[in-house]
Amino acid sequence: MPTSTTHPAVVAELNRQFNQELAAAHHYLALSLWCESRNFSGFAAYFAKQAGEEREHAGKLIKYLLDRGQSPEVAAVPEPRRNFGSLLEVALQAQTMEQENSRGIHGVYEAALAAKDYPAQVLLHWFISEQVEEEAWCASMVARVQGALCAGSLASLDSHLEKLLAGGEKAD
Repeated sequence: MPTSTTHPAVVAELNRQFNQELAAAHHYLALSLWCESRNFSGFAAYFAKQAGEEREHAGKLIKYLLDRGQSPEVAAVPEPRRNFGSLLEVALQAQTMEQENSRGIHGVYEAALAAKDYPAQVLLHWFISEQVEEEAWCASMVARVQGALCAGSLASLDSHLEKLLAGGEKAD
């Protein structure tokens, strides 16, 4: 294992964020299952895809910690929310999760700035850009669900999302 010069505060924040990414994956899985059980297969597929992306993000942080001579510390994953009254509540939950994830990434970046940890800052630039995209997508999703005023509109939106994920349509 390589010797690390990574500041302990940065290591602590990286570990916290790596666990936050794992928790987000777990929460996205719960959102996917809620949608699947209510025949929103497009939204279920989207949230399942997001769960995989969050695991990939955790993997990037794990690799970075290991490359810096640190041993990632796995924490307990909080139980996800499973009960929602509507698809809008699910979309708002996803939006809240992404906003929390952005705050977490910013916390790691602030620690890296304070410690003058330039390699960590470079790594985190990717995460910051990714979060801008994720928050924009969630805001669009919430707006679209809010605009779908009847069951038929929600079904159409779900079908559009399913086709979009399959590569059959372009995003509007």
